[in-house]
Amino acid sequence: MADNKVLLEVTENHLNTGLRGVPVGTCRTSYVTPTEGVHYCGYPISELAQFDPEDIVYLLFNKELPTPEQSTSFRQDLAARAEIPGDVESVLKTLPKFGHPMDWLSIGIHTLGMLETTEDWKEDALNLIARMPRLMGLIFRIREGRENDIPADDASMNLVDRFVHALDFEGVDKEKMKRVISTYLVLHMDHGGGNLSTFSGKAIASGKATVYSSMAGAMNALSGPLHGRANQSCLEFVLKVGTSDPDEVEAFVRAELEAKRPIFGFGHAVLRAEDPRATAQFLLGAEICPEDENFKIVTTLREVAPRVLSENPKISNPNANVDIASGALLHHIGFTDPTYYTTFFGWARVAGIGAQIVDERAVLRDGKGTPIYRPKYIAEAQSLRHIE
Repeated sequence: MADNKVLLEVTENHLNTGLRGVPVGTCRTSYVTPTEGVHYCGYPISELAQFDPEDIVYLLFNKELPTPEQSTSFRQDLAARAEIPGDVESVLKTLPKFGHPMDWLSIGIHTLGMLETTEDWKEDALNLIARMPRLMGLIFRIREGRENDIPADDASMNLVDRFVHALDFEGVDKEKMKRVISTYLVLHMDHGGGNLSTFSGKAIASGKATVYSSMAGAMNALSGPLHGRANQSCLEFVLKVGTSDPDEVEAFVRAELEAKRPIFGFGHAVLRAEDPRATAQFLLGAEICPEDENFKIVTTLREVAPRVLSENPKISNPNANVDIASGALLHHIGFTDPTYYTTFFGWARVAGIGAQIVDERAVLRDGKGTPIYRPKYIAEAQSLRHIE
């Protein structure tokens, strides 16, 4: 209990720090350790990277991996939820194509909620998960001006296959595409309870907003460059490097540091080793695209950047994080516009945020759910003078 008391002691130094390190609740779906990174329901992510997304969704909602029978039944349940009950396409076609894809995703999720909300936390969370592949496919097709002849959805397919089917890219290796997207989804589904998008979604839901409104808010939080949009910035950074020559990469990194610009794809608030999610993506890239120029660049950065960054004693973790390789892999399979990358992050995180919303609204405190979020803010002295 003594350790808990220390954790809960809030001092003046905690104020105006974004609640960093201040405990506010418990999380049943995931946690992060300094050496093994994120764990889903007790399983380190390194053990889960090769699983199908459906089985990890099951894990997050049920806190255990499914048996083969449970996996089959759950996939059938998601398939039964897949059909979108209304015309979301017409709404998406009215949006400005110059708007960021994350804004489209937020509006798309809001629209799904207006078309149908059951008011049951778990039902709505699972319905949204089942409908995300179609929504994602429609966003890509309509934004690209390919809104005609979109293949009909096929609920008999798995989540990733349904997206690839709707996208219907030509001249790409669809099997590679499915592997990269599947791995991406699994690696990004959850990351503790206190990251900005998850916390924002749960805070909105605490006011009894719908799952859809809460998730749309979470996507807005994810869209910022300090959170989910970092993976877009990382690929843009890799393209800026432009070479995989170790000496030139080192010179580039040192020049960026000298100019006080960030080195994207490195560092983590909790981890003190390479992010296992990055390791998993490097292993996948070494298998499917070892000669891809962007992958060669991130492979060189993986070796060079930590060595240079570690020269600064203030940097506690100079190692690669989850963002470093994901953009190179997505680019290799045909997604050459990095502005879309955060939508994949959002698609993945819908599962983890959805599971956490269900826990906080319908499971915790013996099913009563947590109260509405309302942290205390302290008036500054300048404000208090007006009261005297």
